[in-house]
Amino acid sequence: MNIKTIARLAGVSVATVSKIINNYPDIGEETRQRVLKIMEETGYRPSSSAKTLATKKSNLVGVVFAGKLNVDFSHPFFVEVINAFKKQIGLLGYDLLFFSNEKFLDQGEDYLARSKYFQVDGCIIIAGDEVESSVSDLDASPIPCIGIDIEMTGQNSCYIMSDNEKISTKVVEQFYMNGYRDIGFIGLKRASLVMQHREKAFKQSLKQFSLEEKPEWLVYSQDYAATDGYEAAKQLLQADVLPRAVFAATDLLAFGAVRAFKEAGLRVPEDIAVAGCDDIEACRYSDPPLTTVKQDTDKIGRLAAMILFDLMNKQMDNRCIKVEPELVLRRSCGTLLAYQ
Repeated sequence: MNIKTIARLAGVSVATVSKIINNYPDIGEETRQRVLKIMEETGYRPSSSAKTLATKKSNLVGVVFAGKLNVDFSHPFFVEVINAFKKQIGLLGYDLLFFSNEKFLDQGEDYLARSKYFQVDGCIIIAGDEVESSVSDLDASPIPCIGIDIEMTGQNSCYIMSDNEKISTKVVEQFYMNGYRDIGFIGLKRASLVMQHREKAFKQSLKQFSLEEKPEWLVYSQDYAATDGYEAAKQLLQADVLPRAVFAATDLLAFGAVRAFKEAGLRVPEDIAVAGCDDIEACRYSDPPLTTVKQDTDKIGRLAAMILFDLMNKQMDNRCIKVEPELVLRRSCGTLLAYQ
């Protein structure tokens, strides 16, 4: 069954059937209903490629997990963002096409060529570490793009992220109000844009409250996992004098740090307070429950879908959207314990 057969059965031209499939207005209602009834009776559905050719729209959005490291479906933050994005963009009539990058990276890493090949209407780009150079080509192209945690500068691009400066500011402010004056930090050696923002804001917040920044209290993990936070905290434990509170740049790093502190005989938060960032579900059930900063993943995902939709319909200019984070207080950060 094809479009020629439908046209023959309905007694109309192939061009008329094509116009009806693609909702052209210049077709009589009687003819339209006759063709649609034959299509229903025969079970005919036009191919997506045919509709794309006619309308110049595929109703496909490409999903790019950019970067060689640390971004995949195991990362709680990105899973929640993409789920919210999927629901919202689905309501707007789009399907998702996920681009793999494992074998692809070794053969030219050209996201732009693949986007053109599949004729996607737009792309969402979710950034990890060591982002491929071809992401810049995609950003600079006419294809509308929305970036998550990655700066996009193209005329047809926007990007969205949590306000990472406020994340650090909220943590340092809370430690300060709880009476802590000696505060350490666990970051990453291979710092992404997001991690750079968090560390810079952490140091600026120390200055704001006239707190000392001690190099031995700034330690860096190899990666994002709890085991990496554990190793970084063991470095921190080698300092002659320990901080009374520690901000870990992610929740997983914080979990590892808590374990290292406990093994060293320290109580959390009585001897050393800890806070993380992301508010993954495990924070509620850790021992002690972890103080953290919640990123509004649902809002980020839904906003990303709406912004990309407007970009694809030429109703949005290049800009950055920052989403307000929320400090979630739990027992790990203590309360006025440091100098009692």
